[in-house]
Amino acid sequence: MQLFSHDLGIDLGTANVLIYVDGKGIVVREPSVVAVDKNTGKILQVGSAARNMLGRTPGNVVAMHPLKDGVISDHEMTVKMLQALFRETARSSLFTPKPRVVICVPSGVTEVEERTVINAAIDAGARRVYLIEEPLAAALGAGLDIKGPNGQMVVDIGCGTTDVAVMSLNGVAVSSSLKIAGSTFDDAIGRYVRRKHGIVIGQVTAEDVKIQIGCVYPRPENVSMNVKGRDAKTGMPRELTLLSSEIYEVLRRPARQIADEVLSVLEETSPELVADISENGITLTGGGSQIWGMDKLLTERTGIICTLADDPDSCVAYGCGKSLAWINHMQEGPINIARKRAMRG
Repeated sequence: MQLFSHDLGIDLGTANVLIYVDGKGIVVREPSVVAVDKNTGKILQVGSAARNMLGRTPGNVVAMHPLKDGVISDHEMTVKMLQALFRETARSSLFTPKPRVVICVPSGVTEVEERTVINAAIDAGARRVYLIEEPLAAALGAGLDIKGPNGQMVVDIGCGTTDVAVMSLNGVAVSSSLKIAGSTFDDAIGRYVRRKHGIVIGQVTAEDVKIQIGCVYPRPENVSMNVKGRDAKTGMPRELTLLSSEIYEVLRRPARQIADEVLSVLEETSPELVADISENGITLTGGGSQIWGMDKLLTERTGIICTLADDPDSCVAYGCGKSLAWINHMQEGPINIARKRAMRG
């Protein structure tokens, strides 16, 4: 390691950005939200301060997520957000050259989307940018042994995408990326509450419902939660009590789609690797995997034991951090995975 090396591993997520600094661990963990003054274009807040403004801003201020479905939807805002977060990582040291960064991307990413991520990081002040597949980073962060020929399977359920991958020999053998993840559950809860109870609830409230009482497998006991929102007809504030059993009915379908995707990846996997996976089990990572019963649902559907990784939220960031060890051997620029796989196949 050079004296002044300032290498960063970045989990650029739809909901949160985590930055791992070489030798220090995760130093930034902020929601990927930016609050901007529309009149001047000036950034007012980044991270949790901006997240608290979601749905609460005056007319001239807009709080937004610059990433959608795991990819950048607003380049300029992403650059400004990364600049602010890079400054936070540099605070602790006196002399910081431009960092080399490893950023994770979903396994179904296109070359255009890859270039957008690279350009955003360089515009924000990175010296060099290297990309790593999200499930590979998640497996490294979860502490799985992917060096040998023994197959390992990771299901990384984030906010914008779910990545399912089978790994062996430090690479991805079979993978799939699905735009059904944590935010899909939030949207489904919001739509249901409006349709069934005639109450409009915000994005933050819908997420709270998912975390507190959401489940994708029948709970042994029915839990409830009080929710405040706006009456769709009168516009007046209203409160109601939601039960976990009704939220289960709402979330069953998107959860089943994730389970179907896991099964289809297993179908594409070679019999030898499937035999390894049935022995090693399936590892769940990402914030969305913590919803109650996800491990039970996947165990029931696949017949393979599914376990939640330790600190599933941070697995990808830790994996990006671990990959900094071989940054000198990594390939810069787009890695377009889909195209490489097509050429191999």
